[in-house]
Amino acid sequence: MKATVRLTFMALLVAIGTIGSSFLWFPAGVAKAYPIQHAVNVIAGVLLGPGAAVFIAFTIGVIRNILGIGTLLAFPGGMIGAFLSGYLYKKIRKTWGAGIGEIVGTGLIGSFVSIPIATLLMGKSVGAFAFVPPFLISSVSGVLIACLLLPLLKKTPLGDYYK
Repeated sequence: MKATVRLTFMALLVAIGTIGSSFLWFPAGVAKAYPIQHAVNVIAGVLLGPGAAVFIAFTIGVIRNILGIGTLLAFPGGMIGAFLSGYLYKKIRKTWGAGIGEIVGTGLIGSFVSIPIATLLMGKSVGAFAFVPPFLISSVSGVLIACLLLPLLKKTPLGDYYK
């Protein structure tokens, strides 16, 4: 992918992730579900790779926190899920692998990493499994959105980069 196209697509995904999270969210237990963030993670992981996907997830988290529409919990789940999504896609070259990476990275690993962040930085005391159900709901719904969008992206000029 040419550098200009890659950078432009990354900026577009950051914008979609930031704005989309403002409009499409729903309560899910002790946290909120932001499926657009997870869809962006999978799309970035598939089309751009794990490094760019992590950078996009981090940037979205920073912007959402600066704007007051996000929490610190966006960082561990989003970044771990984005990395595993891109990594598994790179290894097995199947979209479902990227989806599994997002679900495991965010829904399981990210939910457990969020516990000390919530306790130490946010002053919230939660049980060991408090974040697992909402993070799983959020990541699964985002993966479903990405699985619907990725075949459509194949038909665009970006589809040339979808291998």
